[in-house]
Amino acid sequence: MTSTATKDFDQKFTGTLSDYITSVRWAPVGSTLAVVSAAGEVALWQNDKLEILQAATSKSVDCVGFSHDGKFLAAGGQDGRVQIWDLNENNIVATLENAPAWVDKLVWNPISNQLAFCLNRYIQIWDASKNEVVATLNFQDSSPLGLGWSSNGKNLAAGGNQGVKVWNCENWDEEPYIWEMPTVSVALAWSKDGKFLASGNMDRSVGVMEWGNSEPWLMRGFPGKIRSCAWSDINTLCGTPLLATSSVEGMVVWEKVEDESTGWEARVLTNHVDIIQGIEFAPNSFLLASAASDGWLCLWKGAKQVSQVLTTEGGFSSLAWHPEGRYLAAGGDNGKVIIWSKSSRGKGFGK
Repeated sequence: MTSTATKDFDQKFTGTLSDYITSVRWAPVGSTLAVVSAAGEVALWQNDKLEILQAATSKSVDCVGFSHDGKFLAAGGQDGRVQIWDLNENNIVATLENAPAWVDKLVWNPISNQLAFCLNRYIQIWDASKNEVVATLNFQDSSPLGLGWSSNGKNLAAGGNQGVKVWNCENWDEEPYIWEMPTVSVALAWSKDGKFLASGNMDRSVGVMEWGNSEPWLMRGFPGKIRSCAWSDINTLCGTPLLATSSVEGMVVWEKVEDESTGWEARVLTNHVDIIQGIEFAPNSFLLASAASDGWLCLWKGAKQVSQVLTTEGGFSSLAWHPEGRYLAAGGDNGKVIIWSKSSRGKGFGK
């Protein structure tokens, strides 16, 4: 199914960097998009223009993110450096040199300007107010492959070999909570209310923990390792959010049911013909977006059926929703950056 009767989103902007787009991220306030590439470029889209903050370096930049107030932008990558820009002053306020390590994960605390980033088998916490690294956490069993703060900023989870570790951010010296697994956790996601933590695993399984409950659910039967996990930020009639997971070219949407013995019911979504590179729910909606190497970005109304297919030459490598749902951005493996805006002609995408 590649045709659609409605066009809820229209293309607003297209631009090109010199190599594969590794990540796109929206600022939490305003309408600024950060874009980074495998050539080392760091760019900002604002006022309908793509402005270069850092030109190509031949060293890939793999992760980028805005602080919760939109003041700081951090980017890290192949050269081991984490650079932090103060966007109000339009200058670099810190450069953390970690060569020859490769920084491929970084996330900001959602309520304070603390930045967590992965460094070999460690996670470092940099505090913008002190302009220094305030904690170094040892994951021990492997390099962390997934990293995420809870929505209240009180817990930091990291996944890797043998499971997930969760630190209390109010006391970094305290031993972390350990969610043990006989596999490798490769993708992590907290629900918006902080109630659930999902782990996508190398052994083709998904684990879901209700934080504070020591008995997690485990779902199996996927065709490959779990590449992505994403929660809706609104709840179903059962009072819990939807969880979407991707593996190879397929997705499964999980919905909690009242029967605790059943746990979560699965709904399989198939339309892509190549590996899905990113999934994300639109804000305050059950509209699910999936972008894949086949060059299709599918919009799934109600996380059930395709309502629109957005396409590009080559393949998609990443996607991100604007925090108000007005825009949808995606990066391509050919360096393209595409932004769509909600159509004024359509009826809106609803839930």
